[in-house]
Amino acid sequence: MPHIEIDKDHCKGCGLCIEACPKGVIVFSTEINKLGYDGHPAEPKNEGCTGCGICFYTCPEPAAIIVYKEDKSA
Repeated sequence: MPHIEIDKDHCKGCGLCIEACPKGVIVFSTEINKLGYDGHPAEPKNEGCTGCGICFYTCPEPAAIIVYKEDKSA
């Protein structure tokens, strides 16, 4: 099943991935990451995620988002 993982300690909470997600499956977390940025990190809801990767390509922080696509070979 397609889904994403967001490393909250790399996320700076800019919200670009939230705005870019066509399915609206990313929200702001209620927690603050270990770096203590003013914004809250993004957090996936994952229900409805298609694994399109738009969030990955929109994110300015390398390694903050990992996209898992559906394995169609199985």
